[in-house]
Formats: sequence, structure tokens, C-alpha cells
Amino acid sequence: MLCINNTYTDPYFNMAMEEYLLKNFSEDIFMLWQNEPSVIIGKYQNVLAEVNLDFVEKKQIKIVRRLTGGGSVFHDLGNINLTFIERNNNADFDRFTARTVDLLSNLGIEAQSDNRRTINVNGLKISGSAQCVHKDRVMYHATLLFSSDLKTLTTTLDSDPKQVENIKDSKVYVKSVKSPVTNILENLDRPMDIAYLKDFVFNYFLNENPQNKIYKINDTDIDAINILKEKKYSTKEWNFYGKAEKQVSKSTAFP
Repeated sequence: MLCINNTYTDPYFNMAMEEYLLKNFSEDIFMLWQNEPSVIIGKYQNVLAEVNLDFVEKKQIKIVRRLTGGGSVFHDLGNINLTFIERNNNADFDRFTARTVDLLSNLGIEAQSDNRRTINVNGLKISGSAQCVHKDRVMYHATLLFSSDLKTLTTTLDSDPKQVENIKDSKVYVKSVKSPVTNILENLDRPMDIAYLKDFVFNYFLNENPQNKIYKINDTDIDAINILKEKKYSTKEWNFYGKAEKQVSKSTAFP
């Protein structure tokens, strides 16, 4: 498995990077990453039904549509994200959730997962996940709330009812299932900062298998990701309406 410690925090770039890795690599991949303040909506969601537009505009919070389904989530630098990409051999997505629960147990966090692969501590959500299948590859990604601004999280995802009244698209869209949340930091029995958590998580998955190795994205990768970012993930057509160009520059080598 290739292990990538992604230090980019631009959500447009990071959503493009996930798609690039999914569609252009054959190896199994684990990626650890963070986003600056942003709301990441599911592929089949309607922005008007999910996001407090006045608030995110005032706070300059980016809205980005991801490749996977599921509900909307808020990201900031108090949150870390885990992405797993593997060959599709009758993928067991519950296995990814179980690995995350096991990771947390090694930090002294007794967490439980439910049938939606949400991870909870004392009945409060600390992690949500989503997944997709592309040809013979699968992608599963999950959040981990460590020290996120929960007030901003709640306000960002509290859409104004008047926005919903303005939805004219008759297409059926997926509505988020809202859950009360907490931060890992509030459930630890010993001091820890997010830098320690990031190192712990990365090394935990890197050392799962002696054949795992670190992969650093190169200039060719970055150029291709930036093309996809500009043509898709930073556009209003994709983020607000779920529409993207059918053809992307051949230099990106996407199927």
C-alpha cells in the first residue's frame, strides 16, 4: 500500500487529488489529509438544502462537491481525513470503519460504529464516511473530528428553510442525516495535539504491513491534479449543480 501524507489544504485540490489517485493508480493507497474551512457535499446532494449560504459567504468557507455519495460534512484544520483506495475484490467497506475504530482504541478512545459506518463516542459522532466504486477500484474516505470548531460546523450545515423553497430542480436529491457531534480532544484521558494525532494515524497505517511504503506526489501528479481542479472541482457547475466537463485534457490521463 502506498501511504501519502498530503500537506495540501485546498479543498478543491484535495477533492481532485482523490479522483486522480482513484483513476490513475493501480496500487492500494492510504492518504492522510486536511482541508481549510470548507463544506464538502455528497455527489447527489443539493447545496440549497445543505448549506447556510449567507454564513459560508460571510466566513469565506468553500463549498466543494465530492465524488462519493452520502451527506454533507464540515472540514477545518481541527479535522483530519483518511482516504483508502483499493482493488475491488468484493469490497467490504465495514472493514475500513473497523480499522479506524481499532486505531482509536490505541489512543484510548472507546468508539462504536453503526450501520451507516458512523463512528460515535458516548453516543456522539466523531467520524462520518462515504465510498464509491470506479471500475475495478473502490474508494472509502472518513473524517475524524479532533478539535474542530463545532459551532461553525453546526451553523454551516444549518441551511435556511427559505433556500429549500427556492429549489426548482425536480431531481431527487440526498438529504443529510444530522447527528450531534463531539471532538476526540474532549474524550482523551491524556494531553495531545493534532500534530501528534496526524503522526500517530499516518504511522499506524504505514506500519500495518511491512510492504507498505511512503509515496510523495511528484510534479507530474500535481500538474494533472491542478488541471482536474480547474476543470471540475473549483467550478460552480460542479460544486452547485453536479455538472462537469465530459472530456478532461488528455494530459491528465483519466479514463
